[in-house]
Amino acid sequence: METVQLVTLLAIGSIILALAALALFIYVMRQRRQSSMDTAASTMERTAQQTSSSPPPEETSSSASAEPSGKVAQHSLFVIFSHPDESTDQRLADWLREKEATFDPIKKVFHIAGEQPSNPVTIANAFPPGEMPDLLRNETHEPIKGISLLVKPPLRKRRNQQMHVYVALAKEMQELFTGDMLDGDREPATDTTFERIIG
Repeated sequence: METVQLVTLLAIGSIILALAALALFIYVMRQRRQSSMDTAASTMERTAQQTSSSPPPEETSSSASAEPSGKVAQHSLFVIFSHPDESTDQRLADWLREKEATFDPIKKVFHIAGEQPSNPVTIANAFPPGEMPDLLRNETHEPIKGISLLVKPPLRKRRNQQMHVYVALAKEMQELFTGDMLDGDREPATDTTFERIIG
């Protein structure tokens, strides 16, 4: 009798262990299938992203190759003041107000909207670190020795109205402060420099 009970007990134990092994096998197979599906999905997503992002770089490279190699990322002119002092700063502040310049407190530069507010003319300190005090709020500072005028060139030649504004502002500043005007290479700016900027 005891032998029958022992055999029955062993049989039941074997069945329970077999069911546990089966459950573990199913669990492992599901995990593998899920991970392979996730991998396939992420691969498809990456492929889709590469496909969707591939055309813009080609377009950029083709447009870059179509442009002349002498294309500049940003025009820069420098006006170095002959006699920087508090009166120079006051004249600069008045000039900025007249041009309705706005101060960027993060970059510490002024922007003049001109003809294309999306591409403003930037007025920065010509000397390191290139930051301007907020002259419109009478912020205290050392006298400014010179300023740099910066602007990005237009993507299309026919949209160069802002370049005319830029050159006019630079010439106006040179007259107002009777200082030296230099180009991006720190060479004296000439009419040829302005013609090249206007295009």
